[in-house]
Amino acid sequence: MKPQIRHITHRLASCLTMSLAAGALGCDQENFAPSTPESSPELAAASAPLSFVQVSTGTFHSCGVTTEGRAYCWGANDKGQLGDGTTFINTSRTTPSEVIGGHRFRHVSLGYEHSCGVTLDDRVFCWGMNFFGQLGNGTQGSDHFSVAVPAEVVGGRRFRQVRAGYSHTCAITRTNVAFCWGENIYGQLGNGTTVGSATPDRGSARPVRVLGDIQWRQLSGGGEHTCGVSQTDQVYCWGLNENGQLGIGSTVNRTRPVPVSGGRQFRQVEAGGHHTCGVTTGNLAYCWGLNFNGALGDGTTAQRLTPGAVAGLRRFDNVTAGDLHSCGVTLTGRGFCWGRNETGQLGDGTRNNRLTPVAVGGSLVLTQISAGLFHSCGVTTGDRAYCWGSGGAIGDGTFTPRLTPVPVVGPM
Repeated sequence: MKPQIRHITHRLASCLTMSLAAGALGCDQENFAPSTPESSPELAAASAPLSFVQVSTGTFHSCGVTTEGRAYCWGANDKGQLGDGTTFINTSRTTPSEVIGGHRFRHVSLGYEHSCGVTLDDRVFCWGMNFFGQLGNGTQGSDHFSVAVPAEVVGGRRFRQVRAGYSHTCAITRTNVAFCWGENIYGQLGNGTTVGSATPDRGSARPVRVLGDIQWRQLSGGGEHTCGVSQTDQVYCWGLNENGQLGIGSTVNRTRPVPVSGGRQFRQVEAGGHHTCGVTTGNLAYCWGLNFNGALGDGTTAQRLTPGAVAGLRRFDNVTAGDLHSCGVTLTGRGFCWGRNETGQLGDGTRNNRLTPVAVGGSLVLTQISAGLFHSCGVTTGDRAYCWGSGGAIGDGTFTPRLTPVPVVGPM
């Protein structure tokens, strides 16, 4: 785990513990002091729930794309990560707010404090924190710290997929070529370098091509690492590897894609904060990397340097890797989660960490789940979004932590 991320994670955990004990329902993201939200008279004015086809979770915010291609976000907004043209310090939007600009999106993807999306005409727009150039708009540093409205990624390329990591972003072009931008101190951009060890030159503010002649089907950005699946069902990873999150049998960092050990064929991979999970072509889930909260789901807390099977041998349609927890949706639409759970991010009605998968409450039939830091969200087969875990980013109009899924309400 990167020292500064470890420090942030531990401070956030302490903050949440103090907040719950004090009766407060939120945390100030700048100093992680407990904070009490303002009253929410707008709840009575919330409109009918939106119909979502996809959701994504960041650290303290969530976004989704409706059946009409509109993007909505909710949660923390101190860096403009909601994309509604405003920036709120120490407060959150507890109900969905539409991303401005009139764009129609295919999907969105969230990082720590930034958001990105691919439009229906294959253009990528990003908004929120930009200190490391993770928005890809050609700027970075303290003079270009954040952007509160969607800005198109420079270069004029057309992309069919985008995935945001902690402070970097990657995307796949129409011709299956991968590009990344943002922080690169551990080689997470995959271009063979570790650009810039001195702030603010810690990466690239413009897309750089991932090395190799690999034709990519899917990518996923994690904490400080990136993984992807090739068109031939092979998983490759690169970047930080101190916890074995690259799955290559060692803890050596890599600055370009290297194949994951084991020779298995995967159809999906998801990079988390300090671990990685994937679904094989046979629909089995495997995870590797950091495991002290049970994020690998193998019944232990032992770190794994190569992929290990998730306990239960369930057949999964897709998986998601959060900071220290993971979730998946089975072929029958049942949601399961495992790992860290102190704010209810597993959705099983408790705050107990789980070393093996437990069913998400509510008997929902889901199409996907997205795991963040202290919360998770999912979409049902009926196009409704549900969230659970730490309050504020849940989208139910309150700051109340939820131990089981609750529906995301309509906008104000």
